[in-house]
Amino acid sequence: MSDALIRYQAASLAAFQQLREGETRLGQVLHYADPVLPLAEALTAAKQQGCAFVLLGVPEDIGPRANLGQGGSDLGWQAFIRKFINLQHNEFLDGSQILLLGELNCADLQQQSQNADVATLRSLCAEIDLRLEPVLSAIFSADLMPILIGGGHNNSLPLLSALAKSQQQPVNCINLDPHADFRLLEGRHSGNGFSYAKAQGYLRHYLVMGLHELKNSASSLAQIKTAGVDVLSYQQLFVREQAAWPELLKQWLSQRDSLQVFGIELDTDAITGMPVSAYNSCGVSVQQAEHFVYLLASQTQSRYLHLAEAAPAQHPAGLAAGMNDAGQILTALVCAFLFGKIQPT
Repeated sequence: MSDALIRYQAASLAAFQQLREGETRLGQVLHYADPVLPLAEALTAAKQQGCAFVLLGVPEDIGPRANLGQGGSDLGWQAFIRKFINLQHNEFLDGSQILLLGELNCADLQQQSQNADVATLRSLCAEIDLRLEPVLSAIFSADLMPILIGGGHNNSLPLLSALAKSQQQPVNCINLDPHADFRLLEGRHSGNGFSYAKAQGYLRHYLVMGLHELKNSASSLAQIKTAGVDVLSYQQLFVREQAAWPELLKQWLSQRDSLQVFGIELDTDAITGMPVSAYNSCGVSVQQAEHFVYLLASQTQSRYLHLAEAAPAQHPAGLAAGMNDAGQILTALVCAFLFGKIQPT
């Protein structure tokens, strides 16, 4: 497992830290895992030091490309971390509860994926599953909550499998996403993390919020209906405005095993104008996405946050603009999760 994880230390981020006299930035107070201890022991030690949350990056774009989509999600983590560590540490957010663990080592897989055919990409995506799940399992075993920044939405599978194994039962999930990512079991990619989780017995109840009625094929819609997937479509919530979505989320949670733990999934291509692998001009606002995360994080049963598919290179104005925008939005979503957990309503 040690080779699969690149553990960060304060020096890892020194080049990105923007310091100013009289101010304390988050990067100065975050915890880092002991570089010598085995991972399980290092996580236990972090828990004993007061940590509750673990930041982990997965710098890969193999999953989206294996799904015949655009690349670029390998830079989402880097965009996020450069912004997050430079936030102010003050009364509104206590960075001392956060462990900055590091990133999954995907460099060799990324190299192998260059100019690879679809079959090879899907095989490499399955290798990411194998590397990521043990790291996540160790985090859950230490009673810590992972905040995973992708990378593609393929990484929902190792998250759900690790959480379900830690609970010794299938778990629930709520996903803000124009797509259900419930495609056929045709080899691993970013479009079938939830269908694989369901087939393998890790996923019990699954709600897709913001699913776009015209971006999912008739066969896909029939498949999710057969599988018992619940849907609150984008058109239902934001076009026809049939009901207030925060209340519908609370209602769904109350009707679906109110004591059952669940994961919070957010495909950032749900957000209007976000630089992502599948750019979306008709989605939710950043503020709506923040409230979605905050609302679910404030529920004691939520156990992780996964932000997927941010691809800075896909920004219409270029990579620099994409790194700035993706970094700011990912940081805002992570803060919404932390606000919900640290200051529940």
